[in-house]
Amino acid sequence: MMVEKAILVGCELPKQTEEHFYYSMLELGSLAKTAQAEVVGEVTQKRERVHPATFVGSGKIEEIAAFVAEMEVDIVLFNSELSATQVRNISKIVDARILDRTQLILDIFAMRAKTREGKLQVAFAQYQYLLPRLSGQGVSLSRLGGGIGTRGPGETKLEMDRRHIRQKMVDIKKQLDTVVKHRERMTARRNDQAIFRFGLIGYTNAGKSTLFNRLSDAKALEENQLFATLDPTTRKLVFSEGYTALLTDTVGFIQDLPTTVVAAFRSTLEETANVDVLLHVVDSSNPDYVQHEKTVLELLEELNMQHIPVLTVYNKKDQQLPYFIPTQPNYVEVSALEESSQYFLMEKMLWEIKQLWQPYVARIPASDGRMLHKYKRETVVIEEIFDEEAESYQLKGYQARKEK
Repeated sequence: MMVEKAILVGCELPKQTEEHFYYSMLELGSLAKTAQAEVVGEVTQKRERVHPATFVGSGKIEEIAAFVAEMEVDIVLFNSELSATQVRNISKIVDARILDRTQLILDIFAMRAKTREGKLQVAFAQYQYLLPRLSGQGVSLSRLGGGIGTRGPGETKLEMDRRHIRQKMVDIKKQLDTVVKHRERMTARRNDQAIFRFGLIGYTNAGKSTLFNRLSDAKALEENQLFATLDPTTRKLVFSEGYTALLTDTVGFIQDLPTTVVAAFRSTLEETANVDVLLHVVDSSNPDYVQHEKTVLELLEELNMQHIPVLTVYNKKDQQLPYFIPTQPNYVEVSALEESSQYFLMEKMLWEIKQLWQPYVARIPASDGRMLHKYKRETVVIEEIFDEEAESYQLKGYQARKEK
């Protein structure tokens, strides 16, 4: 596959700190790399506000056009969402494909989606993004002839009119509703089993999938790339005491995540909203970890998930920054690559279960092996004593609180 050359364009505004802008551009470069582009340059400008016609000033646009011609650049990636007018105006001057941050994220999502639901959600978000950017039938989008920014529905003929796209969106919505109802039935079945559920959340590339694999012996994709996991995966998590819980891995969050993406993936993220405790994985080796934490917590509020108890898991302890300071009250520091961390984390997770479930004492006849097995599978047993005289087992432990 031919690697496409890309340049990054950013506009530093007064409301942003220099540090925030620097990390935002660094992240755009990582997104480009994830989309399999080679970044050959970067153009930035300080402005009071973005130029309404061309995003950056006319002088900078000419500079970009010259750079594109000289370096034979294929794509110009802007670090903000562009309007249809801006794309049109820039395209008249710059002889390359013009993509904004939203399109790039959607393109990566299209590349990463594996399940039917994931693919449908990406397609819906891409059509939703495309719709207001069509100024009517017959608009030529011929530059979107292939490559980054054209995956998913972008691979089909993009000269569709608004009516056609709206019909496509209606069809996708119907298919998504069917898939969501099926998943809701699966979730309801799990709820009936009174099983404890953990959900992994966190900034993209924080190491969620690596932790997920270590804890559950799953085979989720592990890559040092953004959005390596897109489709939610739920696996059993077996504690040393014999109790089995559920663990769900989800798509990573990112700052300035487009509203179209949040809306499209709301049903997927609602899989995580149905958990008892959230494991918020934070990359403690990333200099911008505080901003990453803030982004995730803000998105939890947006998704009405702020009421769920959170255990913050500061990952990559082996590469931790020398000036790292935990900012959350309930936390644990681990390295997903160290086996000892796995057991330490599971002990902490067991402690979380005990905080939320209620203690019990039960006496079970030795002849009732089925009931004994049920208690060991569905509750956390912390003590088991056999009474020879009564020929029964006395169990102490924790079980799910009965809903009123």
